[in-house]
Amino acid sequence: MTDSKNYTHVLAEFCANLSFDKLPKEVIHKAGLCILDYIANIYGSLELKAVNDVIDYFRSQSTGGSTTVLGCGFKTNQLHAVFINGTTAEAIEAQDGYRFGGNHPGVAVIPAAIAAAEERGLGGKEIIEAVVAGYEVANRPAAAMHPWHTLSGFLPTGTCGAFGAAAAAARIYKYNTSKMLNAIGNAGYLLPLSMAEHLMGGFSIKIVQGGQAASAGMMAAGLSGKGLTGSDQVLEGSILNGGFMQITTKVAPKMEKITDGLGEKYSILDVYFKPYTACRHTHGAAQAALELVKEHDISWQLIEKVRVFTYGIAELAVGKGIRKNDSFVSAQFSIPYVVAACLMDGDLGPLQLTEKRMSDEALIKLSEKITVSTDETLNKMYPEKTASRVEISLKDNRVLTRQVDIPKGDPRDPMEEGDIIRKLKQYAGDRDIGPIDRIIEKIINLENVSDIRDITNLV
Repeated sequence: MTDSKNYTHVLAEFCANLSFDKLPKEVIHKAGLCILDYIANIYGSLELKAVNDVIDYFRSQSTGGSTTVLGCGFKTNQLHAVFINGTTAEAIEAQDGYRFGGNHPGVAVIPAAIAAAEERGLGGKEIIEAVVAGYEVANRPAAAMHPWHTLSGFLPTGTCGAFGAAAAAARIYKYNTSKMLNAIGNAGYLLPLSMAEHLMGGFSIKIVQGGQAASAGMMAAGLSGKGLTGSDQVLEGSILNGGFMQITTKVAPKMEKITDGLGEKYSILDVYFKPYTACRHTHGAAQAALELVKEHDISWQLIEKVRVFTYGIAELAVGKGIRKNDSFVSAQFSIPYVVAACLMDGDLGPLQLTEKRMSDEALIKLSEKITVSTDETLNKMYPEKTASRVEISLKDNRVLTRQVDIPKGDPRDPMEEGDIIRKLKQYAGDRDIGPIDRIIEKIINLENVSDIRDITNLV
């Protein structure tokens, strides 16, 4: 192994030598679940007008190509396809995530892995290798900077995701350590700024961060294959003080998190899945509200007020309300909207984010009855637990309370294979169940798929 201070090199060497045959069974299984969840989110996102506008834009720019635009029934050039496939996986805000890094690796890594494998006609084992490698390269730098990277104005899904996408594509291309290192180095030059300002402001361009990261990483790997070189210390930087982690965080990163346990502890095992189409910081409140609705058969017309108590970062990131004509991005990052939708609809899925649903004045008025504040006890539990408590005051003077310490989908209360299958079928809507069942069967048995095109032709 290289000197541990050269963190980028250590990661590149690990990715170049990663082998399916040496991966633990639970890692292989989790990679398959991540891909299954990824497909579910693509289907769900196609309900959104903004997503279809992105697809229409790229369709108008198409000059042909052989890479599948998943769920959309056409092919285009590789960079455009991975941009769309990352965007559709991201937009619904039900994508997988890594709590310790505040990022969502799958929306960047998986599109690049699938597109590169489709190009080469490779199969499940190679894709699993690529996904596992990509998640390590996306997650470990994010964890080393969390939460200061975000608090410095960046979204790690876009920034760190590009590194992961580059590593995934490079793994499919079977690059040696030198080429893998250049792919990761190139990604540092091409990656998006992925400004947190856009997410916090509710701007719909936010939805492309996965696509932009996937496309940048794909390009970085391709250019490495053509001989272009990038910094071999792109993460940690050198005496030139221009490294990624030197310029994108206001607090010194914990560099050891990049390499500690590498090859022994796989970050993909700590990835969570989302049962709801909203920021993970809303999920404790969403789950509590849904449980109370189910248990007490609450009619939303009887609600006097709702108080949500949570941890500090959640109040800061998702504590604000929404107004009529706000974007669906604002709704995804609003506990008041999320809780109101759960109380009124008994669900939080793709249909709760459509323009039609968000224009309902009764829903907006219900959200205005919901307040969010930090509870110091819950705040002290963070980040070990992302806990929220919901207190519903009814007009008959009853007060209903529920606290969720670990929202569903966390590895400590996981969404299992059956949960993700149900999610995929729900988000697939009225699509023909025959192909959907075949997609599910093939992804669950991904290691036995010899050519990824057997799946992409079905999606």
